[in-house]
Amino acid sequence: MQIYIVYMGALHSSEYPTSELHLNLLKQILVNGSPSESLVYSYQRSFSGFAAKLTTEEAETLNGMKGIVSVFLSKIMELRTTRSWDFLNFTQIVNRNPTMESNVIIGMFDTGIWPESKSFNDKGLRPPPRKWKGACKNMTCNNKIIGARYYNGGGLYQSDEASPLDFIGHGSHTSSIAAGRSVSQASLYGLAKGTARGAVPSAKLAVYKVCASFLCYEHDILAGFDDAIADGVDIISASISFPYHAHDYFDDAIAIGSFHAMANGILTSTAAGNSGPGHYSVGNVAPWLISATASSIDRHIIGRVVTGDNVSTTVSKLINHTI
Repeated sequence: MQIYIVYMGALHSSEYPTSELHLNLLKQILVNGSPSESLVYSYQRSFSGFAAKLTTEEAETLNGMKGIVSVFLSKIMELRTTRSWDFLNFTQIVNRNPTMESNVIIGMFDTGIWPESKSFNDKGLRPPPRKWKGACKNMTCNNKIIGARYYNGGGLYQSDEASPLDFIGHGSHTSSIAAGRSVSQASLYGLAKGTARGAVPSAKLAVYKVCASFLCYEHDILAGFDDAIADGVDIISASISFPYHAHDYFDDAIAIGSFHAMANGILTSTAAGNSGPGHYSVGNVAPWLISATASSIDRHIIGRVVTGDNVSTTVSKLINHTI
């Protein structure tokens, strides 16, 4: 028995709650067990569908029923410098509109966030805008991090704490790139000192912890989209993709979730992936989202290694002391 996603399209008005319709469908096809025990998520805030523990035969039966758009196995997706903004000519002295930017809410889909980082202090920031309908689950928010949710449908993440806190660092890293406050004298082990800052330092962050241990299950990602759209984010950032190639839109949680985000005026920006340079190596290809690829930068951190026979070799450097 595995977790399948049952996608049913847009929300429709009904005299019955959406969750009851989902449970009724499960009641019709389950061979053993109860619908409530099978149900993992009921997607009902921004679109209709559910995730459930099913056998292959039960999933195939659902796939042929009226009102079902697609049924697919919840697959595993993967996660994918202080000078970068200057290199892009987006310097600290660029003309900005802090009042407008402080009302922008970025929904971050990643491994959570570490709120004690200097990049996320809320000094001088206004309270969340009135449109915000989100929540903070098992974490204290502020005027910078205004929302935080975590997802572990089916209990597949065994070692991660039940909170939006980031124990890996990837989510805090991507959040600081998007909207980190200015932090002077930032460096990597004393190298390349500079002012670290995000693209929009005064923007608000809403955190959706859909990944843990560098793995991200599609049923959790889709639950994040269901919440983020209804919570009122303005843009969604997801540095997540399939490891090798894209999938059909109706079998892809990010394609489905970002489509409904687009329908609600919310742009989704994703990572193209870490694979390549071969053909078909981009993981996110839906035309209604932005898929960002890697680029270059105009500096290298290098060191020099001198061996016993006095041969000198130039290498990439990530430490700042003599070995």
